[in-house]
Amino acid sequence: MADRIRVLVVDDHQVVRQGLRSFLDLQDDIEVVGEAADGASGVTAAEELHPDVVLLDLRMPGSDGVAALNGLRERRNSARVLVVTSFTDPATVVPAVRAGAAGYVYKDIDPQALAAAIRSVHAGHVLLHPDVARVLAAGEGNHSTDRLTAREREVLAEIARGRSNREIAKALGLAEKTVKTHVSAILGKLGLQDRTQAALHAVRAGLVDET
Repeated sequence: MADRIRVLVVDDHQVVRQGLRSFLDLQDDIEVVGEAADGASGVTAAEELHPDVVLLDLRMPGSDGVAALNGLRERRNSARVLVVTSFTDPATVVPAVRAGAAGYVYKDIDPQALAAAIRSVHAGHVLLHPDVARVLAAGEGNHSTDRLTAREREVLAEIARGRSNREIAKALGLAEKTVKTHVSAILGKLGLQDRTQAALHAVRAGLVDET
């Protein structure tokens, strides 16, 4: 039980929440620890339940998904957020990605694929559709990786692969303290706030493939 991925489901439709819980509770390595019907209650639940992954709807009455993402960031909540949406227009999803979502899937996703997406996001990977990547890149061309050193680009690529500072240090033959310095420099040069944004930026810049 201790090794299970703790999941919080935030969606205003009770039937969706129940459906997700019914399927996910059948997974040996996933446990639904709570539900919420809007963004504000989702943020509160995340503070109380400490989930590893939040499944978040975008459009909800009152406080929506983007508001929830902003709330989680303000509280420095460490949960990874996977948007589960019925909207296929990339422009609709982009605000959530910019607000810190680690990826998104559509509500008609195959159940086994959803479980795989949860595991992937939990492992630190980014689920970014190429269409969304293109929209983001078009709006953020000033955040070029050209201003990074070769070593910083290597570190950024490793961040996008979900590796910790210790793992990056081992992979690149560096001291962990040196990696931490590189990460700080990367965030500063690119005007990013956290590792999730850095990972998304690396994907947009073509340093790693979308997964």
